[in-house]
Amino acid sequence: MNTTVNTKRALDVVILAAGKGSRMHSSKPKVLHPIGGKTMLEHVIDAGCAMNSRSTHVVVGYGADQIQQHFEHKPSQADLVWASQDQQLGTGHAVQQALPAIDTSGNDNLVLILYGDVPLIKTETLARLIDQADASSLSLLTLITETPAGLGRIIRDEKDSIVAIVEEKDATDEEKTIQEINSGIMVVPAQSLDDWLAKVGNENQQGEYYLTDVIAMAAESGFTINATVIRDSFEVQGVNDKTQLALLERHYQMNNAEQLLEAGVSLRDPARLDIRGELIVGSDVEIDVNVIFEGDVTLGNNVKIGANVIVKDTSIGDGSKILAGSNIEGADIRSNASVGPYARVRPGTVLNDEVKIGNFVETKNAVLGKGTKAGHLAYIGDATLGENVNVGAGTIVCNYDGVNKHQSIIGNNVFIGSNSVLVSPVVLEDNAFIAAGSAINSDVPSDHLAVGRGKQRNIPGWKRPKKSEL
Repeated sequence: MNTTVNTKRALDVVILAAGKGSRMHSSKPKVLHPIGGKTMLEHVIDAGCAMNSRSTHVVVGYGADQIQQHFEHKPSQADLVWASQDQQLGTGHAVQQALPAIDTSGNDNLVLILYGDVPLIKTETLARLIDQADASSLSLLTLITETPAGLGRIIRDEKDSIVAIVEEKDATDEEKTIQEINSGIMVVPAQSLDDWLAKVGNENQQGEYYLTDVIAMAAESGFTINATVIRDSFEVQGVNDKTQLALLERHYQMNNAEQLLEAGVSLRDPARLDIRGELIVGSDVEIDVNVIFEGDVTLGNNVKIGANVIVKDTSIGDGSKILAGSNIEGADIRSNASVGPYARVRPGTVLNDEVKIGNFVETKNAVLGKGTKAGHLAYIGDATLGENVNVGAGTIVCNYDGVNKHQSIIGNNVFIGSNSVLVSPVVLEDNAFIAAGSAINSDVPSDHLAVGRGKQRNIPGWKRPKKSEL
């Protein structure tokens, strides 16, 4: 989770997100592919916004409409400034598209340049990078790697000062042996950036306007070029295909797992856990294999999550157990409850203390009081159940008439026999008893037995039908 960093100077963030990503083999723009349940571009935007910037500018090209629509209903991204790069003519050209909306007049104004397909950049790294830049210096994020092939090399002089960046296709054989590479992420004085980009040409193997050309211009102008050097390649790894996307996904998830282990969570297999949102955990939590957490999930103390469970936007209280194969979304599960195996708990469900939801039970918009049990094969929708209610196997609350949903109210200590149908709206008052196999479509007073089934007939002499002989 990103935390806001208070930068010392006025900062604007520019995120380059115009590429198609043809190697992804998808109609979806590359930056909209997800890692950890959030698009790559969202990860980058969050990192940039955490720098307490004045504004965040996103340069889009291919699939611009899709990208902007994706962010339309995200309040945290409401202040994004969009710039369009209709022709992808290089990184320098892309940054130029955002500059008209940035104040480049102030000496202390800085521009942080990020990439929409480099999703795992850390806020603490960016904070260090920003601290190294001012009106007379710029800072680069570089990586020491044993596999620099395909990446721009950092050129240093005899004093170890950075003087240029050479792209792979323009590098000499000697320059290709350099193991310090350019991540592309940099912080540049806004006023100088504007001047330098106006002078960038495209006389290179790609015929593109390279942003990296401003480094040589800065050195020639007497600017100090600082480097924040890192060794974690995943932090600056870009995504160009589905293989790289999967690689970053696993790295991201393993980082999540390591944080949980450090917090005292017991994981049966750290490699078989996915967190696609924010997970808050208490003490002595146990999580089995193939568990997926989505959205905002909170687990209290002593919570146990079984294998093959999905939990989304849910709070689970102390001592509760979620058994194997259960699917839970939008629920509030209180203390010492038991859910599953193979239960489906849908949005609007509240399970109070000591509630038991068993195998193949489904709930939606249902409140179950303390100690209530639905052991197996039941559907409870649009209903409020009191304390210590017993819901027998095969029972359903028939809440939908084909047009509208209707509510049912079930009091305390009600017993509902197996294979019963409650036709909503209906009220079962405290201590009511519903005989097995009943269809209940009217209210049942307290302490009453309700029997709603056809009279049994036994027909003597009946013979089974036989198949006709052809």
